[in-house]
Amino acid sequence: MRILMQGFLLRLAGSRRLIPATCVVATAASFFALGAIHTRRLDAAVNASYESRLDSLRAEMQRALARESIARAVPTGTRGAVASQAAIADDGSAASRAQLVAEVKEQLRSEMGLLPVSLLRERRSSFAEIHTYDSDGEKNYATAGYLGQGYFITVKHVVVALHDGAPRPGDREITALRVVYRNKEIPARLVDAGNAQMEVDKGDWAIIRTRELDLPPLRVDTAFPYEFAEPIFRLGNDYSRGIVVSTGYVGQKTDNGLVTCLTDGHPGASGGGILDQRGTLVGISIGRMGGDYRFSFILPIRPEMLRHVPPEPAGKPKLSSRSLNSEGH
Repeated sequence: MRILMQGFLLRLAGSRRLIPATCVVATAASFFALGAIHTRRLDAAVNASYESRLDSLRAEMQRALARESIARAVPTGTRGAVASQAAIADDGSAASRAQLVAEVKEQLRSEMGLLPVSLLRERRSSFAEIHTYDSDGEKNYATAGYLGQGYFITVKHVVVALHDGAPRPGDREITALRVVYRNKEIPARLVDAGNAQMEVDKGDWAIIRTRELDLPPLRVDTAFPYEFAEPIFRLGNDYSRGIVVSTGYVGQKTDNGLVTCLTDGHPGASGGGILDQRGTLVGISIGRMGGDYRFSFILPIRPEMLRHVPPEPAGKPKLSSRSLNSEGH
């Protein structure tokens, strides 16, 4: 009997130890099941929201297609209309692009003080190298601008023996004057000159003449205002190496009728042309400040300089409209 009681008590004790473990396992299983159920419900809600948005987009697209279909179905007349020039200009055609490019180039040219390369090349042909020979046996060179009918404008101190500060005899004279045309010297003679008695003076100008040459004559403006910082272009026979171009800006007007500028003033540039942005002759280069090759002096073109230059066959000398308006007042 005692043995049976002891066996029962041992089995009861073992069962009591299994109860806590069983509770833990049951609790964990319950929480896992609840988590799985929550996750499934959340996925279902997300899928439902996505399907709802997709249905909304489909409906909106169908409404848009319906509106477009209705708009295309509206009756309209069959009359034709000629497109305006503005509409043609906006059609992206080659002509429109060319016009736009031309307008941009013109704006840049105006704002930056540029001159078309083609125009500069054309104006180069209007200038020539001149040579003078004096009684001392010296040869000098400079530049002259062509005015048409064989007439050139240049500086007086090249074609007339003026005082230049050098220790030369007082009876020095110019014995020969030549213009270089197609690599050959042709005779020229002095026609008119200013009243300068020394170099770099407002009277330091001269008109010379050769036989009529096949050169493009320059247009002249005698009323150019020479406003401060105005872009200019200088063409001259620097160092007797042919006509070259130099750019610069107008500086100040001097008391003796000249204008200062910062543009190259190398030997041989005297008599070279000063052009404005239109390629019009507005002055001549007559000298520089001492040994400074960048600080130069300009002699503005005045009507009196052209007094012995005959009119062109068409009627008037090659004056710009601004010059003609100025002289009319």
